[in-house]
Amino acid sequence: MGGDRGEGGKFVMGSITEGFIKAFILIFHLDAELLNIIFLSLKVSGIALLIATAAGLPFGAFMGLKRFTGRNFIITLSNTFMGLPPVVVGLFLYLMLSRSGPLGFMGLLYTPSAMVIAQTVLAFPIVASLSHSAIVNVDPIIKQASVTLGATPFQATLNIMREARYGIMSGIIAALGRVMAEVGAILIVGGNIAGYTRVMTTTIALETDKGNFELAIALGIMLLMISLAINMTLHLVQRRGMVKINI
Repeated sequence: MGGDRGEGGKFVMGSITEGFIKAFILIFHLDAELLNIIFLSLKVSGIALLIATAAGLPFGAFMGLKRFTGRNFIITLSNTFMGLPPVVVGLFLYLMLSRSGPLGFMGLLYTPSAMVIAQTVLAFPIVASLSHSAIVNVDPIIKQASVTLGATPFQATLNIMREARYGIMSGIIAALGRVMAEVGAILIVGGNIAGYTRVMTTTIALETDKGNFELAIALGIMLLMISLAINMTLHLVQRRGMVKINI
């Protein structure tokens, strides 16, 4: 019995070691399947981030600069949605985009477009909430000085957003990190179809279940490198913002 367990452990370790070796070979040889999966992941996440930023930044600025009834409730709701479970988003979008759903006629289910929608829904509250926080923390004197110098309301808003740019950039980078690591929602609405909707996170989950460690490990390494780059960029942006404030 003990010998069998020992041999089983050696077999598992050997498989993992072999998986790492083959994974590095895939990376260094620029395997076509590996590159296609990475490209699709970056494409889907990039488009989702652009849409979320285009919608979330004006929303965050509006919430930070205007006062109206129900504002606090909307801000609380937006902050709550930052922690929205991805599988819930995926389930809701699946029901909306399925053939029997209200948007089924669009034929978006199990397409990259559905994945973009899912990631946009997840990224929007992060961009909106962190942009709002950055803008409300700007010194009110900035707006007062702009108005005193004859700036229009739009110009004053731009000046405030310029002062809050490091906080806003931090929010955008944080949203990118969220969508790049997403699995649940895009798996539900994308279907993880090989060569069409299969991205890094869903491929890692699938290949690990199948025991094909080489592709899973290769994608895991690339995903870690991308995450490291995102976090380093976030750190530099935050550090530069702190230096700017101190100056």
